[in-house]
Amino acid sequence: MRAGAPYVGSEVGRLRQVIVHRPGVELLRLTPQTMDDLLFDDLIWVRRAQEEHDEFCAALVGAGAEVLQLADLLRETLAVAQARAFVLDHTFDERVHGPAATPVLRATAEALGDADLTELLIGGMTKRELLERTDEPRSVVLHALGPDDLVVAPLPNHLFTRDASCWVYGGVAVNSMRMPARIRESVAYEAIYRWHPRFAGAPFQRWSDGLEDGQATVEGGDVFVLGGGAVLVGMSERTTPQGVERLAKRLFAAGAADRVVALGMPKARVFMHLDTVMTMVDERSFIKYGALGMLPSYTITPGGPAAAEGDVELSIADHPPERMHATIADALGLDGLRILTAEQDVHSAAREQWDDGCNALAVAPGVVVTYDRTTTSNTYLRDSGFEVLEVPGAELGRGRGGPRCMSCPTVRDDH
Repeated sequence: MRAGAPYVGSEVGRLRQVIVHRPGVELLRLTPQTMDDLLFDDLIWVRRAQEEHDEFCAALVGAGAEVLQLADLLRETLAVAQARAFVLDHTFDERVHGPAATPVLRATAEALGDADLTELLIGGMTKRELLERTDEPRSVVLHALGPDDLVVAPLPNHLFTRDASCWVYGGVAVNSMRMPARIRESVAYEAIYRWHPRFAGAPFQRWSDGLEDGQATVEGGDVFVLGGGAVLVGMSERTTPQGVERLAKRLFAAGAADRVVALGMPKARVFMHLDTVMTMVDERSFIKYGALGMLPSYTITPGGPAAAEGDVELSIADHPPERMHATIADALGLDGLRILTAEQDVHSAAREQWDDGCNALAVAPGVVVTYDRTTTSNTYLRDSGFEVLEVPGAELGRGRGGPRCMSCPTVRDDH
């Protein structure tokens, strides 16, 4: 780890610094009518979710990590004029709001202080709230909306800070998000990493900017920093093969990694990211959902002469499903993995996976944060020699994301 620089050298080395997002008004925008479009399966009791999140943060601090709140980072970033202009440019677009309403919306937002603008960007804005600040412009788009319809969509999935950006060794990927409801999340991270004083002067590389990547989508819940130059990526419902190849190419060109293992996952919401079905819990161990089975895998390495300066060709080897664990072990330089799957009936296992029983966040080798509701997985981990730090997840768990999902490590030791 380089002193003073963001760096994530593994999945399980000691966690030093992490970005999280405390639930806020954006979750109050969820209704039975909006939750599907916003990628939620249920409504969340926000006050209780905030209390649970506070306990999650306390567990991280107790484990020695500095906890950075996304909303604070964004508010502090918006104090930089160039950052504020960038965020407004990428939030108010006539392709979304129409050419008549866009200038009015932007001017209204631009007049807000940094804290109020942060709340608008994350929490959204209804037509009624807009008209409390300005006269209604002659806009077909706005005229067609009811008073409580959303003019600016909220970003409730900011709760899951793992996905829109992820740190891989000495650099960061600001990710191109697969689902329309999450695309704007990347804008905040791009601004923070460019202009926030904590990051603006720090030495790190950029693996992607996440704003114009088309079909080449990658989400952080699919990206595992295995350590020693190896990276594991799930090709899930949210991360595409194009995105994996582009990430590998940039990592190789910079000399940041020399192996990327890609797993071909089922394309289903229940398996939306790799970390919903398996996570790394120590240097050679993964907790894994039994029904995931074995997946086809691909080992990507640098190969052939560079096509141009700073470029690199890819060498790709494909492996049958029965080689999945061996392929990951090879990338780690190990003779095998320890796969941890608790014995339980198929229905109990499916419920526990849905409740994020496999979404453990390692804060040090062999020390993991989990939800208290995943009792079978927690007991199994303890019986397997792990220290398990339980946090409440009755409300947070309704969002279908666990402790790993809710954390974006920015500084983590090699293991």
